[in-house]
Amino acid sequence: MSLQSFGYFGFLPLVALVYLLAPARFQTPILLAASLFFYWQALPSGNHLSPLAGVFYHFLPLLLAAAVLLGLWRLGLAISRAEEARRRRLVRRGVVGLLVMLALFKYYNLSFLPALFGPGLLQKLPFPLGISFFTFAAIGYLVDVGRGDVTAEESPARLGVFLFFFATVTSGPICRAGKVLPQLKQEHRFEAQRTVDALRLFALGLFKKAALADLLGLFVNEVFGNMAGYGGGVLTLALVLYTFQLYFDFCGYSEMARASALLLGIELPENFKTPFFSTNFSGFWNRWHISLSSWLQDYLFMPLVWADASRLPLIGKKYERLPATFCVFVVFFLSGFWHGNTLPFVVWGLLQALYRVGEEICHQKLGKPRKKGVKPRVLWAKRLGVFVLWSFSMVFFRVGSGPDTSALGEGFAYLAGMCRNWSPRLFGSQLIQALYAGFYDDPMMAAAWLAFAAFGFVLVGYLDHQRFFHYKDKPAEVVLAGQKGPVRWLIYYGLVLGILAGLIIQNGGFGGGASFAYANF
Repeated sequence: MSLQSFGYFGFLPLVALVYLLAPARFQTPILLAASLFFYWQALPSGNHLSPLAGVFYHFLPLLLAAAVLLGLWRLGLAISRAEEARRRRLVRRGVVGLLVMLALFKYYNLSFLPALFGPGLLQKLPFPLGISFFTFAAIGYLVDVGRGDVTAEESPARLGVFLFFFATVTSGPICRAGKVLPQLKQEHRFEAQRTVDALRLFALGLFKKAALADLLGLFVNEVFGNMAGYGGGVLTLALVLYTFQLYFDFCGYSEMARASALLLGIELPENFKTPFFSTNFSGFWNRWHISLSSWLQDYLFMPLVWADASRLPLIGKKYERLPATFCVFVVFFLSGFWHGNTLPFVVWGLLQALYRVGEEICHQKLGKPRKKGVKPRVLWAKRLGVFVLWSFSMVFFRVGSGPDTSALGEGFAYLAGMCRNWSPRLFGSQLIQALYAGFYDDPMMAAAWLAFAAFGFVLVGYLDHQRFFHYKDKPAEVVLAGQKGPVRWLIYYGLVLGILAGLIIQNGGFGGGASFAYANF
C-alpha cells in the first residue's frame, strides 16, 4: 500500500477517525496496530520458494521489525540505568548490531559476495521496507539515550510507533526521538484548522508525486532505457528532468507523510526547503533531504570532528583532531553507501564529497562569500552552477537505482552521449520520438504531456519561489494558506485537476501508479 494508492486514501481517514475518537490510553496502541498492518501489506511473497522457506521469507521482515523493537526497548532501558563507562559500551554494541543488520540486508548482493559465499541464501533474503530509515532512527535513539538527551522510552508501543509509523516507514523523514516520543504521550483530538492544513499539504504532495514525478518518469525512463538512440540534446533534457523528477517524488512523499501525521496531531520534521534556490552545496544540503543531512551531521560528522585522533596510526602523529575537511569528505562519501549498494552510488557519494570539500577549501583560501549586497545575477549564476553539478551527479544516482550492479559504465556512457549529436533539428525530431515511444504513438497524449509538464513546473515553481523569497522558508502549507483568496482557490483547483489529469495521462503511457523512488532505500 503506497501513500498515493486508493487503499491509503481509505486507510488514513479510517485510522484518523478511530484514533482521534479513542480514549487517550488507547491512541498509541491504535497507531501501532495501524503501522503493523501497513507494514504487513508490504511483506514480500515467498511463492517462488518451498512452503517452509516461503513462510520464513514472507514473515522475515516482520520478525526483524519485532526483534529490532524489543531489542531497542530493552537496550534503551539498560543504557539509562547503567554507569557512564558501561553506558558507552552498550551504545556501541547497539549501534554496531544495527549497522551489521543494515549491511546484511542492504549489501548482501554486492557483486563480490556471491563469489565468496555462493549464490544461495544470501541472494534470497527479502529487503525489509524502509530498513535504512528505521535503522538510522534507532541509532539516533540509542545515542541520544546514551548522551542523556532523551529519556529511555518505557513503553514498547510508543517506541514501535516511533520506529515504524506508517507515514514514515517507507521513505522517512528520519525522525528524532526527542521530537516524536513526547508527542505520542499527549492526547490528540480533532482540530479543524489543523485538518485543513493537513489536507492542503497532502494535496500538494500528491500533485508533486502523481502529476509531476510519475509524469516526468515516462519520458526519463524511455530515454535512459534507450540512451544509444538519442543525441546529446535529448539526453541532457532527460537528465535535467530526472533531477526534477526525484525532487518532486521525494518532496511529494515527505509532504504526504507530514500531512498524514498532522491529521493525527503529530508534527514531523520538514525534509525539503526549496533546495534549487541554494547558491552553494552547504546550503543545498541544508535544504535537501534535511532529516538525513542533519542526522549525518549530529551522529557522524560531530563525533568524527571531536574524536581523539592521537591514537590512530600515522595520522595520530600529526593530528589530535581529524581535519574538518576530512570529516566532511567522509560523511558525504559514506552517504553514497547509505543510498545504495552499487558502484554508481559510490561515485555519486564521491562527487558529493568532492563538491563539499572543494567548497570548504575555496572558502578557506578565498574567504566566505558575502551574504548581503550581492547582485541578483551573481546569485542566479551560483544557483545555476549548483544545479548543473548536482544534475551531473544524478546520472550515477539514476543508473545506480536500477537492477544492474555493473551499471557504472552506463553512467559514463550517458555523460559521453550528452556531448555528441547536438542540433536543433535532431533535438526536435528525437524529442517527438521519445514522447511517441512513451505514449504509444499517440500525438494527443504527447501534446498533453508537454502542456501538462509545463503547467506543473509553473505551479510548483511559483509556490517554491513564494516560499523562498516571500515566506522565508515557512512550511509549504503556510505558503498555500497565505495566498490571496482567488489565487489560493485557483491553486486548489489546479492541484485537484492536475492529480486527476496526471493519472489519466500516465494510463496512456507505459504504466501509472509508480512507487516512490526512495522506497527502495
